[in-house]
Amino acid sequence: MTKVFIDGSAGTTGLKIYDRLAKRKDIEIISLPEALRKDESARKDAFASSDIAFLCLPDDAAVEAEKLLGSSTVVIDTSTAHRTALGWTYGLAELKGQRELIAKSNRIANPGCHASGFIALVAPLISSGALSDKAQLSCVSLTGYSGGGKKMIAEYESNQTELLKAPRLYALSQTHKHLKEMVKQTGLKNYPVFCPVVEPFYSGMEVMIPLFKSDIKAGINEINDIYKEYYAGQRLIKVSSESENGFLSAALLSGKDNMIISVTGNEDRIVLVARFDNLGKGASGAAIQNMNIIIGADECEGLVID
Repeated sequence: MTKVFIDGSAGTTGLKIYDRLAKRKDIEIISLPEALRKDESARKDAFASSDIAFLCLPDDAAVEAEKLLGSSTVVIDTSTAHRTALGWTYGLAELKGQRELIAKSNRIANPGCHASGFIALVAPLISSGALSDKAQLSCVSLTGYSGGGKKMIAEYESNQTELLKAPRLYALSQTHKHLKEMVKQTGLKNYPVFCPVVEPFYSGMEVMIPLFKSDIKAGINEINDIYKEYYAGQRLIKVSSESENGFLSAALLSGKDNMIISVTGNEDRIVLVARFDNLGKGASGAAIQNMNIIIGADECEGLVID
């Protein structure tokens, strides 16, 4: 029986992780009463008693929580705080060699939602040599409003203004917190022009990277082949050319924990597309996948796959 403590279980990601683990017979959840949820001594004891701890906290709180951790407890941090930090393993298992690193690490940084799609699309192309690490890329990423946490969820699900009924571009200064991991985990030398857009639906994500023929040393079929070879045998990332009657919906995998990669366009202008759930493969689903790898369970145990 694996003992698990979720620090920050009241947040959106923490609640999703709790709901998933509560259904499992191989997991014992260590819980704190509401009055002790922020008590340092109680949290330190809970960390010490657990085999695996999930940090579902804001960045600053996750850094502070690290001071309460013992060296024997395996930690999966869902915040941005440690995704490019020394001593932490990046938790995107489908990257080459990453699953083995995750399995033996006691400090895992769960990937960002937008970043997961971008990295899944770009890393195989740079690895194969089809895309230069000096490429100057653009990326548009659509996300459901649940990615903004409880406050944004409440905002969207109360009396909506006309502005909330339409897509909204954010991170206008090109300093989005996912950019650092997007560059580090792909090997890119330049930050992309990144345009995240929050949409008036609950969950789902669609990450799109446009390319001109001059940007890449491969055509559509070759790019597809690169992806199929890179992700061969993976159960949570699938390469598919299928559409929904000529459309690619950002909500296709809402409620699911896998990702679908597609290559669209023509030989002159190509669009790379990754679709998944911002709360699934983009958050709690990836965290559970990483936990499964660490404890030696079936990697997809407790996950919902389309």
